[in-house]
Amino acid sequence: MTHVKMSARVLVPFIVSGLSIFAVLVYAHVLPLLFDLPHDPELRLFLLCLLVGSITFLASLFSLRWITGPLFRFFRKAEDLGVLPAKQSAEETHNKTDPEIWESMLLQVTDILSTLDASTMFPEIICQSRSMREVLTQTAQVARTDSSVLITGESGTGKELIASGIHKCSARAKGPFLAINCAAIPSQLLESELFGYERGAFTGASSAKPGKFELANNGTLFLDEIGDMPLETQAKILRTLETGEISRLGSTSTRHCDVRIISATNADLPKKVEEKTFREDLFHRLNVFPLALPPLRQRKEDIPALVDHFRKKLGHESPCPPEMLQIFLAQDWPGNVRELKNHVERSLVLEDAQRLTPRHEEHVPNSPVQESTAARAEQASELEHNDLDSSLAAIECKMICAALKRTEGVQNSAAELLGIKPRSLWHRIKKYEIDVNKYKIAQHH
Repeated sequence: MTHVKMSARVLVPFIVSGLSIFAVLVYAHVLPLLFDLPHDPELRLFLLCLLVGSITFLASLFSLRWITGPLFRFFRKAEDLGVLPAKQSAEETHNKTDPEIWESMLLQVTDILSTLDASTMFPEIICQSRSMREVLTQTAQVARTDSSVLITGESGTGKELIASGIHKCSARAKGPFLAINCAAIPSQLLESELFGYERGAFTGASSAKPGKFELANNGTLFLDEIGDMPLETQAKILRTLETGEISRLGSTSTRHCDVRIISATNADLPKKVEEKTFREDLFHRLNVFPLALPPLRQRKEDIPALVDHFRKKLGHESPCPPEMLQIFLAQDWPGNVRELKNHVERSLVLEDAQRLTPRHEEHVPNSPVQESTAARAEQASELEHNDLDSSLAAIECKMICAALKRTEGVQNSAAELLGIKPRSLWHRIKKYEIDVNKYKIAQHH
């Protein structure tokens, strides 16, 4: 037996219309047989409208209950599963009207769904804040198109990560994704990097080389720090965007390139346009769809998730110690997510150094874990008056010195004790200007 499924949006109007027609037929053929209806046409029309309206109203109430019933059951199930918060107290519920309760529940469901959608489409982007989820919603919208995107935001906010996410969710996902930092390449070399060159185009060009535009054909080219691009290179970029063709340095022919451009900057491009250091026509070509990334200090609710993410990537499954997490949350992070990542890595070095000291060595003289009450108070005082960089640097230096003392100045053993590579320890010793020889000499006295 074949089962036919019918949508509620079709079935409900069909039922209501059918009942209205039924009411007209009843009024025209059944009621005259049972009652003496008035002969006044206006009165008869009034009675007909009253009958049809009553039946339609009752049918609508039934249909509304039919539709909202499953929705109510959905919310109740969500509460039972813990997806939504438990029922509010009687006083809180009494102070809210039914529409307010519905609105609150729908907003919570929307937040949950948007979080799940963001984590599914952009798993490499860690965020819980509403501001970043709004950015990811816009990112998902523009990813389906082929429009140029201009990503703005402070250094370290993840502009390249967003650009890569746009590419992976676009129709060009199977094509290449290339990135170039316009500020990191000297102006005289930037043009050859972008457009390539022919053999003999300049001294040292012993062979031809394709540029980024050719290599990114049928894919995406990410131009980071676009605001630092020289004016002469801007003109060539504009022509390429308008014609879809490039010309290598030293060549008289052109090549067609199908490339999507995503650019990024931490500069104020409109101001640069006013100062005549950035072409206005190129700005409008790049700024088809702007995306503004909020700084980390404006979305601190993302910090715990980011810290846990970085710890796991560095091989630490345990959660961040609460006191260290409080330090992270208290900072403004001018370097944003990039700076946070560096500090998480540094804190793990210190955390591992402390864990590697056995508890049974606490009674041994000069053990790194043996501290007097005065020493602990002095360290706490330093943490109160110094910034995060200075405090962590001081702790790191003390841990390195303690490890060198325990290993009698043998750096490989000290690095193993600290849980870092010997080369990394060597760099830190140079950074803090630690005299390793005094730990070796101490063993001869």
